[in-house]
Amino acid sequence: MSEQHTTPAIRARGISKSFGGVTALDAVDFELDWGEVHALLGENGAGKTTLSNVFAGIYRPDSGQVLVDGVECDLRNPAEAIEAGIGMVHQHFRLVEPMTVAENIHLGWPDTPRVISQRALVERARAFMDEVGLHVDPTAKIWQLSVGEQQRVEILRVLARGAKVLILDEPTAVLTAHEAKDLFKVMRSLVASGLSVIFISHKLNEVLEVSDRVTVLRGGRHVITRSAEGATARELARLMTGEERELAVEHRTVVGETVLELQKVTARNHRGLEALHEVDLTVRSGELLGIAGVSGNGQSELAEVITGLRPIDSGRLLIDGTDVTNTTVRTVAALGVGHIPEDRIGMGMVASAPVKDNAVMRHYRGSELSNGIGLNRGKVVSFAERLVEAARVQTRSVHATAGQMSGGNQQRLVARREAMVADRVLIAAHPTRGLDVLAAQQVQTSLLERRDAGCAVLMISDDLDEVLLMADRIAVMYEGRIMGVFEAAHADREHIGLMMGGHAQAEVDGR
Repeated sequence: MSEQHTTPAIRARGISKSFGGVTALDAVDFELDWGEVHALLGENGAGKTTLSNVFAGIYRPDSGQVLVDGVECDLRNPAEAIEAGIGMVHQHFRLVEPMTVAENIHLGWPDTPRVISQRALVERARAFMDEVGLHVDPTAKIWQLSVGEQQRVEILRVLARGAKVLILDEPTAVLTAHEAKDLFKVMRSLVASGLSVIFISHKLNEVLEVSDRVTVLRGGRHVITRSAEGATARELARLMTGEERELAVEHRTVVGETVLELQKVTARNHRGLEALHEVDLTVRSGELLGIAGVSGNGQSELAEVITGLRPIDSGRLLIDGTDVTNTTVRTVAALGVGHIPEDRIGMGMVASAPVKDNAVMRHYRGSELSNGIGLNRGKVVSFAERLVEAARVQTRSVHATAGQMSGGNQQRLVARREAMVADRVLIAAHPTRGLDVLAAQQVQTSLLERRDAGCAVLMISDDLDEVLLMADRIAVMYEGRIMGVFEAAHADREHIGLMMGGHAQAEVDGR
């Protein structure tokens, strides 16, 4: 984009928005310049996504005005937003998986002929990719792509519809470190051509790496807008939370007996391909074992095998010495196993159900909520209110729909619920993915509390900093194999990186 602009790409004045009496935005001012990456920071529920949804035409503000390139716009829906030049790439992609990349890009693309050959479709998609400098195989089906490639298709779709302002909502939450680096290159390339990017993220180091300016929201209000240059992660965290917060973790070397054991476990993924290969692993009482590795190397299948969600082809799974190989989810849960799944919406809760129902999902068989015939409604509400208070979940009522809560509050709820039933084992798959500093620390604290109470905690994370902070021992996974296991006290970031890339521990130790 070569034209010169004398007005900001977006100028928002006094934007306010409430939901059911809860104020999400309180007279927020915001300004986005042309040709910049502008990070939007804040805790979960601070108003970042709400403000972005106002710009994207998903929400209409209760008051205030939005000017796009100096022109006041009433963005009543996403179509009007894209017509004004604003497009949004959401955390959860909105692609049609059975269709090809080229077909997805052409959905909603202006001036697409009603009848067009597959060949012409592919050629048109390729030409557009060349134009914007962003490439994905146009003939591939969406389900065949990596998460990073799918994200590129989403960006291409938005750009194809004429977006000059790109809103990226937690774009690196599901990306590997390498994919995140590639995304940053794309972002810098786009702004170099004159486009603008609003970058929503909780990863402060990434914000400092790629952003030109940073705006912090807290409690629905504007706190500060400043240059990213010269800012520190600690300063931004303090601005987000209003206080200094730093999690202190004491690593343990003396632990109890083996609680969870995998003996040469082999299992396949949902496509029938081998995802775990002869995995040997133990987690002991009072220990937090961290699983490090690039996402997609068998970590998801490992969690599913342990919790009974995925069958084992060969090998054994033992909990407290009891063989639970290929038993039911209910049997595993009855042995005191809690599970914080990586997909909290798809596996951890029912978003359309009330908070109270989600709070008691692991407790409804217990006598404490029974009236002798079924569930006692009063006891359910009381239990849910106690859990919500203990987990610091922010919701207007336990009767409110769980899906209306922010992602951080949803995760707090799921994490606390699962920790309460994890008497022996707690499986935590990416427990802080997409969470702000405060929410992440609260979830991390709940894991450490279970460890200190004698529970065997297995934490899977593709955030190496989190693994190094939290784990007593670290196991590295690559292509479904355990490449090495070692005490956190002896962890070497470079060695871990080599093992994450496929080098065995013996090779790394010999360097």
